[in-house]
Amino acid sequence: MSSPSPSDLMLRVRQALRAVLDPEIGINVVDLGLVYRLDADAGGVTVHLTTTLPGSPLAPLLTDQARAAIRTEIGDGPAVEVRLVWEPPWQPEMMTPAAKRQLDWVHLAGA
Repeated sequence: MSSPSPSDLMLRVRQALRAVLDPEIGINVVDLGLVYRLDADAGGVTVHLTTTLPGSPLAPLLTDQARAAIRTEIGDGPAVEVRLVWEPPWQPEMMTPAAKRQLDWVHLAGA
């Protein structure tokens, strides 16, 4: 069986990350804008992930869940690394329109 192309692998990893919910907000890390960088190739997957608040005590839980979701999606093949980063600081504007609607951010921002 051949290895997936890097673009296919990135799509699969991004989809897997959509199953990882921020434990405080309940919205997936992709739509919240917490995934800052995603690199994927035959050698492995590296994700740069942040939290909504620097130093969040839930950061280890979030990174563990992200790693597990990716591993479930891609199996035991490529290495998986999830790095916690703080720069740039997360801002609510980084959320997708869907996440903003879910949190009623559009209404609040327009008020």
